[in-house]
Amino acid sequence: MTDELLALKAKNGEEEAMNELLTKYKSTVNMLARSYFLIGGDMEDIVQEGMIGLYKAILSFSGEKASFKTFAHICIKHQIQTAIRKASSQKNMLLSSALPIYELEDNEDDMDKNEIILPSQLPSPDDTILANENIKELKKKINENLSNLEIKVLSLYLKGYSYNEISEIGEISKKSIDNALSRIKNKLNFLKKAE
Repeated sequence: MTDELLALKAKNGEEEAMNELLTKYKSTVNMLARSYFLIGGDMEDIVQEGMIGLYKAILSFSGEKASFKTFAHICIKHQIQTAIRKASSQKNMLLSSALPIYELEDNEDDMDKNEIILPSQLPSPDDTILANENIKELKKKINENLSNLEIKVLSLYLKGYSYNEISEIGEISKKSIDNALSRIKNKLNFLKKAE
């Protein structure tokens, strides 16, 4: 039986035809979902949106203009893209970037408390901790691999000083600065490859 005929039967209420199409196109939904990212969600949320799109495709397929496969692809993509647009919109900012004003104790039941949520534009605490740990680790690697001269040159260079200014401040020749920056670049490339 063709997909088009199955879709028409499913549209008319045949549960077996509906289940067969949902099962058959599940891998298509998974494939299409892999190319999207949903803020505040995970891959399973995107797949679920794709399955909703497939279900809508089955219910609205008429067979007049396109094959069911083409129609299903369009409906699945449209449903996923709509969900992503909604999740990314400003009106959902409160929901996707909120922090509770208190934390529940381990023995407290979620249902017993009315939780007040305040909006936050800040990164999550987990993200902040991870970023700080990464910065500490990077500074440690830089200090272990660069000489004092290279650290001095790098520090001034990153602050935006020109070769002339670095030369005056650090009492270093321009050639030494150039050589130091070249060594720094090589050493930092080595660190990048090691990660």
